[in-house]
Amino acid sequence: MALDRNQIAKRAARELRDGYMVNLGIGMPTMVANHIPEGVDVWLQSENGLLGIGPFPTEEEIDADLINAGKQTVTARVGASYFSSADSFAMIRGGHIDMCILGAMELSQEGDIANWMIPGKMVKGMGGAMDLVAGVKKVIVMMDHCNKKGAPKILKECTLPLTGKRCIDMVITDLCVLQMDYDKHRFVLTELAPGVEKSEVLDKTEAEITIAETLETIEV
Repeated sequence: MALDRNQIAKRAARELRDGYMVNLGIGMPTMVANHIPEGVDVWLQSENGLLGIGPFPTEEEIDADLINAGKQTVTARVGASYFSSADSFAMIRGGHIDMCILGAMELSQEGDIANWMIPGKMVKGMGGAMDLVAGVKKVIVMMDHCNKKGAPKILKECTLPLTGKRCIDMVITDLCVLQMDYDKHRFVLTELAPGVEKSEVLDKTEAEITIAETLETIEV
């Protein structure tokens, strides 16, 4: 059974630690905010200059002037602070963000990531992903294991323009969890979604990966 988007986000949220400052990428990663474990206090940061993002607003709470980097309306928790995007990027580039959780179009077996453009398609800009993968202490990707055509997204080499090289620490997909072995520069399969066999993961992964001695089942 492949995980749905909420289940992927729930598994990603298990990597959060009390006191962390965390940046959530646009799209699926924003769902992690709905699954922060009880007793874990994290500070969500946005590149446009907000530290302390709260839950998504109800219809009565919507403030069109309070948005995240993806232009979604958000709320601010007690103790939140506002600052310029220059200060926000100084936090990222200075190594002050503990973790970021991003989406990806492609990953390579060495931990390269491509997530900002497809040649020939209009894009608004590269956003903050290049700074995040270079400056954040731990970089996690959450995504579907294959694209809409059923082709693998974890490849020997990325075919799309890169966002960063050898920068991904962990990948959580609808099929499994992969963790980077920094000595071998290869991902290690450590967890499987309920009902998913390792053979399915191998069939749907172009990249060379290794298998952990003990495979756990992702809690859903």
